[in-house]
Amino acid sequence: MEPAIGAIAAPPTAVDDGPRRELREKIEGLFTPADRARIERAYVFSVRAHGDQRRKSGEPYIVHPVAVAVILGDLRMDADVLIAALLHDVAEDTTTTLADLKKEFGAPIAALVDGVTKLRAAEERLGESGQRGGSRDEVAAESVRKMFLAMADDIRVVLIRLADRLHNMRTLDFLAPASRRRIAQETMDIFAPLASRLGIWQIKWELEDLAFRHLEPETYRDIARRLQSRRAQRERYIAQVSSQLKQVLAQAHIAAEVAGRPKHIYSIWRKMQVRGVEFANIYDLLAIRIIVETDLDCYHALGIVHQLWRPIAGQFDDYIANPKDSMYQSLHTTVFGPEGRPLEVQIRTRDMHVSAEYGIAAHWRYKEGAKGRDVKYEQKIAWLRQLLDWQSDVVGGAEEFVESLKADVFRDQVYVFTPRGEIRELPAGSTPLDFAYRIHTDIGHRCTGARVNNRLVGLDTPLHNGDIVEIQTSKTPKAPSRDWLNPHLNYVRTAHAREKIRQWFRRQQREENLARGREFLEKELARVGLSKTSHEDLAALFKFERLDDFLVAIGCGELSPQSIAMRLLGDQQPAPATIVTPRPTRAPSPGGVTVAGVGDLLTRLAPCCAPVPNEPIVGYVTRGTGVTVHRDNCPNIAHKDERARLIAVQWGQTRSLYPIKIRVEAWDRDGLMRDVAAVVADERINMSSVLSQSHPDRTCTITATLEIADIQAFGRILARLEGIRGVLSVNRETN
Repeated sequence: MEPAIGAIAAPPTAVDDGPRRELREKIEGLFTPADRARIERAYVFSVRAHGDQRRKSGEPYIVHPVAVAVILGDLRMDADVLIAALLHDVAEDTTTTLADLKKEFGAPIAALVDGVTKLRAAEERLGESGQRGGSRDEVAAESVRKMFLAMADDIRVVLIRLADRLHNMRTLDFLAPASRRRIAQETMDIFAPLASRLGIWQIKWELEDLAFRHLEPETYRDIARRLQSRRAQRERYIAQVSSQLKQVLAQAHIAAEVAGRPKHIYSIWRKMQVRGVEFANIYDLLAIRIIVETDLDCYHALGIVHQLWRPIAGQFDDYIANPKDSMYQSLHTTVFGPEGRPLEVQIRTRDMHVSAEYGIAAHWRYKEGAKGRDVKYEQKIAWLRQLLDWQSDVVGGAEEFVESLKADVFRDQVYVFTPRGEIRELPAGSTPLDFAYRIHTDIGHRCTGARVNNRLVGLDTPLHNGDIVEIQTSKTPKAPSRDWLNPHLNYVRTAHAREKIRQWFRRQQREENLARGREFLEKELARVGLSKTSHEDLAALFKFERLDDFLVAIGCGELSPQSIAMRLLGDQQPAPATIVTPRPTRAPSPGGVTVAGVGDLLTRLAPCCAPVPNEPIVGYVTRGTGVTVHRDNCPNIAHKDERARLIAVQWGQTRSLYPIKIRVEAWDRDGLMRDVAAVVADERINMSSVLSQSHPDRTCTITATLEIADIQAFGRILARLEGIRGVLSVNRETN
């Protein structure tokens, strides 16, 4: 149950028989009389336990657990799951305890209820955790981590949780706008991708569309309206195509079902974003699905479709020979159908269709009642077991675990091959170094280079579907490079590889890591102009009780000094005592800065500190020249006597470029300036001025002005410049 959609007090009233009728209709024919009786008993127990509680919609509370049970009935789950669904909020929202449930329904069902109970107590404590540095994100992350740990014991826990979330998303309109957006974003980030990984497309698509409706309501309504306006024409076309296909397949003696396949609003929007086009330019909104009896019939039907209509090049996928990680299987092709209109066609067997719609639920066999092994079920959750093995290595907390989920599990996947033809699945954007660590930790540590499709590539090269990857290793033990952990250099993209590298450095001597961590932190803070920041305050910000532990974490690679600097820049705000109370803001100025509380004044960026977007800033109202915008830690601001003239400002929406001066110290050598210019050009950054000065000790100083869009781009270019051969340091230059 979602706390925001939970029970509220209501006057005593009789519970309507509607939910009971709906439940009876769903379980009729699916269960034995004995199981139907158990489900009915759980319904009566839940009604009595929830009493007169009502949802935010005003409906009797029993409507929610019944709806969750009906969703799980559609997935053909067993009676225990439906019983647990009917009781899943009882222990949390009523005086009934888990011990009561165990006594009444047995230990297995009580365990299921316990597994899906939300962390309401933790969220209530959250309100008191402001002084302790707690956050809603931390609690939500801990909830997700516990959900995944519960999945390792009984996958039914997460299936109930998904059904619970689906019904709450269907009734989200009764919450406040801020709560709707928060729950919708969590659904889009965690629950919809989870349903996808478990292969439950029936739930995945609905969760995505419902979340999208609350996150982008205007866009959702616009696409829905346009789809509705074309509906009659689309249905006529699909009927014509289906009739023609059925006739041709029957002539080929292929028994097949042919039907239109609905296009989902979120998937249409994603296609618009990927292609960079408007709705009017999306032509392949027409789709059909062909369901046949055997694998051979799938390929036979594919040949007939391609004979009937010309296939579009590059639009064919064989997920039968190469199933997705969720064990999804089907043939996908796009052809020029009648009237030359693009038409998507999916071809699969009946078993594949059931698996695609219901995913892991279609293969569920509870271990106590199953006869023998269900290989498909075991394959389908193999990724989960592996994920939990990797997670046991992660030193960080729940939030880091959830971030690793988003990176390694919920991101789109690419399929690459070893030289022996073995397939490996990696998150999109993974590199040869990620591939090496996925094969074996020692191969990752000893990696010196890589070949992709028999061509030498850099270790930061993104991999693509079908690539054949060969890792080159040293014969002698080799230490990983600390550059591999630099997020700006993109050597590793998976949490698994990153954690293995960190583990290697954690095994080094503590004193060495302590000294190295202090050096790295001071260097990074100096580079971005934050050298006066207290190390103790930073340690507290990252929840380290001792400064030494914080510095050791940096030295061994657990914490990236670049990410620390970016976090600091993001968290810093102008001190409240130095800001006048703002009135309604005006529109962003041409310089990209929004001024609060002083009317229509000109703004200019202070040359002394040269702030760039996303840095904390403060304005100083000058006499006659408008507002000068400084970084909020600029020394010149600290020396201002008239504190009342400081005013709140913030970055507005702008695509302007901002000049920022850097100083590069390096060994003087031939080609140095060429290498610096090449790195800057590769980042698509304009270098408006540059000056090089040689020194007697054979070093040189290069001072350059770069036109930067935001602070993230600045951090990335600093890291890349420092990687040039012979460069000693790269720092931000301030007056």
